[in-house]
Amino acid sequence: MEHTFSEQDTPFFYRRFGKRIFDVLASSMLLVLLFPAIICLTIILFIFTGSPVFYKQTRAGLHNRSFIIWKFRTMHTEDIESSFHQYEWKDEVPQNFSFTTPPTLIITKPGKFYRKYSLDEIPQLWNVLKGDMSLIGPRPEIIEITNHYSPTQKKRLLVKPGITGYAQVNGRSAITHGEKVKHDLYYVKHCSLLLDLKILIRTIFIVVTGKGAW
Repeated sequence: MEHTFSEQDTPFFYRRFGKRIFDVLASSMLLVLLFPAIICLTIILFIFTGSPVFYKQTRAGLHNRSFIIWKFRTMHTEDIESSFHQYEWKDEVPQNFSFTTPPTLIITKPGKFYRKYSLDEIPQLWNVLKGDMSLIGPRPEIIEITNHYSPTQKKRLLVKPGITGYAQVNGRSAITHGEKVKHDLYYVKHCSLLLDLKILIRTIFIVVTGKGAW
């Protein structure tokens, strides 16, 4: 029989208080430390691709509540609309579904570099500081996909989405939706400070090598 679980299965203090305290302290420190890099990355994008430098999109957050995610823009402005998706699944998101870049989408030259090394995700530290996201958690999905979640798939929304997560250090963009959900549900059930630290360490290695990016 499939095991069902809720937020109460994760350590109470860390889930309720410790994780948020860690997020605020870490995101604040990183925003200060990375401020010169953020300025440089912004200038590079503006010089080579023009404005806007940032890309905003509605994503599903905790309990499927929508929020605006921030990223460095890596697409040509005229191709942004082609990145929007519409799906017609009936019961759930197919297990073998893999989210890929649309063939009509053109990534800018600096954008390819930003994506490979996850530099485009740095502005999400602001989302973490605001409380929309956490440093660690399931990656925030677009609303057009979460609207088709089955009850089991919806369980990945029991924690705040993260800049990186258990699924990202176990395949990143190279795994199917079913595999991603499996990893995310493991994280929801076993969320702890130790697991978050392990994910952070593995994330550093993955980002440096650019493994699994698209």
